[in-house]
Amino acid sequence: MLASKRILLIIGGGIAAFKSLDLIRRMRERGAVVTPVLTRAAEEFVTPLSVSALAAQKVYRDLFDLTDEAEMGHIELSRSADLIVVAPATADLMAKMAGGHANDLASTLLLATDTPVLMAPSMNVRMWLHPATQRNLAQLTADGVGCVGPGEGDMACGEYGPGRMAEVPEIIAAAEGMLADGPLKGRHVLVTSGPTHEPIDPVRYIANRSSGAQGTAIARALLAAGAQVTFVTGPADAARPMGAQVIEVETAQQMRDAALGALPADAAVFAAAVADWHVVGAGDSKIKKDGDRLPVLEFAENPDILAEVSQMGAGRPGLVVGFAAETDDVIANATAKRLRKGCDWIVANDVSPDTGIMGGAENAVTLISEEGEEAWARMGKDAVAARLVARLAEALG
Repeated sequence: MLASKRILLIIGGGIAAFKSLDLIRRMRERGAVVTPVLTRAAEEFVTPLSVSALAAQKVYRDLFDLTDEAEMGHIELSRSADLIVVAPATADLMAKMAGGHANDLASTLLLATDTPVLMAPSMNVRMWLHPATQRNLAQLTADGVGCVGPGEGDMACGEYGPGRMAEVPEIIAAAEGMLADGPLKGRHVLVTSGPTHEPIDPVRYIANRSSGAQGTAIARALLAAGAQVTFVTGPADAARPMGAQVIEVETAQQMRDAALGALPADAAVFAAAVADWHVVGAGDSKIKKDGDRLPVLEFAENPDILAEVSQMGAGRPGLVVGFAAETDDVIANATAKRLRKGCDWIVANDVSPDTGIMGGAENAVTLISEEGEEAWARMGKDAVAARLVARLAEALG
């Protein structure tokens, strides 16, 4: 999918810049032509010579280079590419992009382009979680900038958490998705997936048997159709979809905050099996056995993410799809849920233990909309996802 594509690769100044060397090599293996741009800070981590050697292309570095401007001005450089990839996208680069700054070659190229942009954020965990960075991320997402990562793990600075740049195969997959000429090219779709874990104490929690497999399959089908996907997932067993912006959460409240933070979107698919309740006053210490009495747990309702998004008015996605996992009166309960929540479609399925659907490889669903019910034969979850995405693309036009 990258064959003969022209990629403008902007390398920011972070320790993850070393991954850009492998990224260049992998892109070229797939037939892409990679033109590298180095920020001044990036030159502290990788050398122009190594980048140029791997890309087999001239490295661009200076906004006010007379020779470069005579041969190919920065405006033309930014617009001649099929895709601009910013990896690593540092906190500073993201701030410049969000604010429309243009005080060096990289930021000027990004401001002067009408080419799709994909960024791979990389920074210290506290920088990533800072409200300013999160505001910038929201602005860039609203502006249509694609995002892959960051992942969670050990940092070069010794801390642990979100902020690690996505791995090279993930960036490649995201680039291929943005360049795909599918029916959802240019569309942003939010997908929630997996269970949520509601803590009782530090070692116990309330959860369900959702594996997250159906949500991952839907995200992959959306990516194959050319969509930009934000994937908000609870602690699921299923692999995360490569090429999506993955946001890991644990509780229903965290999922709600992440989902709202990912808007605006053209469509939203709420495939997560969100816990209905959480424990009030979950303890900071493990609850010990007491021979005289059993512990008493007080419950409170979790936020209703599907209803909140479906009924939000301004900023509501054009198509909102919910899931109804039922064990009794499946169609009646799912139909009532669609009306109660206010979503456009409900995908209903029977998750009774004897079906093997929850946590299994297959699904049997009924698509319920204002037009009525449409029962689908039992099939693999990938096939369900492909059919649902095809219907979604048709509905969005």
